[in-house]
Amino acid sequence: MKIFRTKQTLQNYLDGMRESKQRIALVPTMGALHEGHLSLVKDAQQIADVVVCSIFVNPTQFNDPSDLEKYPRPEENDLRLLQEIRCDVAFIPTVEEMYPKTEESWHLDLGNLEQVWEGEKRPGHFQGVTQIVYKLFRLVEPDVACFGQKDFQQVMVIQRLIDIKKLPITLHICSTVRNEKGLALSSRNMRLSAAGKDKALALYRSLNHVKRYFKVRELNTLRKEALDILHQEGEIEVEYLTICETRSLQEIDHIDPAKRHVALLVAWVEGVRLIDNMLLD
Repeated sequence: MKIFRTKQTLQNYLDGMRESKQRIALVPTMGALHEGHLSLVKDAQQIADVVVCSIFVNPTQFNDPSDLEKYPRPEENDLRLLQEIRCDVAFIPTVEEMYPKTEESWHLDLGNLEQVWEGEKRPGHFQGVTQIVYKLFRLVEPDVACFGQKDFQQVMVIQRLIDIKKLPITLHICSTVRNEKGLALSSRNMRLSAAGKDKALALYRSLNHVKRYFKVRELNTLRKEALDILHQEGEIEVEYLTICETRSLQEIDHIDPAKRHVALLVAWVEGVRLIDNMLLD
């Protein structure tokens, strides 16, 4: 595996790959890799000749400076995991490398996607996400970019970025990786106790209920039943549970057969904010 820490050395290497007509995939991450991240790399390996995994804790997408400070950075372990699955390239730049100017202006019109759900809860977050992803897109010039379905709103934001900038990049959405009981894998799970992880399984049961009865229950009834599943577990604080159209993430009050739909869920368990979702069609 090649390891690059500067934009220039990565670019020089990828120029050679392009000259030999290699198909390039990008997997952007913030490190602290787990099986969910590795599944993105493995998916990318199936559809590209060269896979670039970037590891960069992006400061512009954090609302709280203390969250940025506390974010785990186990670089040695991350590189070991990538080597084990034969990733081709790891790109690990510094903040100064990615943001040479201290105050860079950036704004993308994300429309409703920035106003609802995660956009409302974390103002400015998606501007920071699109800022760094666009930098990586310009640098790597991938044919395909792989993102996990688990952060569904982020995936829709990245698709909007690709559309607005008219980038020749295919967005590949990789299925959420879950443990054997159904808990979506996340670096945040490490902060849960064994009892907390068991409690968090109610998120999966709730989403499964929505998927199973999506076409046969009245939507308000279905939402109430899904919330009841979460509340029965006790000590789960639900931030939001909603059923939306996939592209705009507008909450629906009826099913449109011409559109696709997703259930989005955020809940707190043992002081840890857990995000999950399920495609319904």
